[in-house]
Amino acid sequence: MRQAPIVIAVYATLAITLGGQWIAAKLGVTAVPALELSTMRFAIAAGVLLAACAITRTPIPLHRWRPISAAAACGVLGFNTLAFLGLSLTPASDSALIIPTTIPLATALFATLIHERLTSRKLFGFAVASLGAALVIVGGQQGGSESSASRLAGDLMELGAATAWAGSLTIGAVVLRKETVLGYVTLMVVIGTALLLPLGAVPQAYRDVPAWSAETWLAAGFLGVFSTSVAFVLFFWAVHRYGASLAAMVTYLTPIATLVLAFLILGERPLPLQLVGGAVIVVGVRLAARRSRAALGQAPVTI
Repeated sequence: MRQAPIVIAVYATLAITLGGQWIAAKLGVTAVPALELSTMRFAIAAGVLLAACAITRTPIPLHRWRPISAAAACGVLGFNTLAFLGLSLTPASDSALIIPTTIPLATALFATLIHERLTSRKLFGFAVASLGAALVIVGGQQGGSESSASRLAGDLMELGAATAWAGSLTIGAVVLRKETVLGYVTLMVVIGTALLLPLGAVPQAYRDVPAWSAETWLAAGFLGVFSTSVAFVLFFWAVHRYGASLAAMVTYLTPIATLVLAFLILGERPLPLQLVGGAVIVVGVRLAARRSRAALGQAPVTI
């Protein structure tokens, strides 16, 4: 039980940093091109993580560049390209509900490829939570807005982003059996930044970056430092300790944090059917996590 407060603190921090990323990203993509903001986010994170490795003398696993490149292609290039483009078409509340509730099921399915057990209780819980995510998407189409088609396209992009992130978590679960979390995350982010650079240059070739407003830089800084550097290290620490499918369940905490932040900062109000979907998600999470609480309390906690 001594580890419980640490686990709770880690997961609470993840909920805030992952939830806050949708608010910061939404503020950013309204002012600058989505792919440019995404690239800058990871450029900032790469600098922070490289500095952390230098200070802590953590080795970077260059000899594992092949699987880590695959993880970067999924978790950085694929996830962020789809997520940020989708976010420019759909509200932050949609993104924060769709992605966190889709990732656990997709990860659990991928994780069976690396022999992580998918119990019937967990599968049923994921199915219920996924039904809730479907209600969130359908509910978002009932606002009577002329942009409902764009919103649907954005929601589908967010589903694709969640699948890409699930692939990255599964690869990470394998590599982290022998590598340090910080070294792995650092190399993944550095490679991911290199992959994003050409796409980020497409809109304006970064010519507008010197003219970014203080608010845009604040959003990019939050994304780079907290939603990437801090969140990725904690996320993959959870993958290392508990496996990909169980670690992915932390994303279910994100919608609660984001809906509150979206209401307070952006003034976005979730539609009634979306709230119903959120309630269904909570039921699904409780079903899926019921057998995992003991494991969380007993697992050794080291970073």
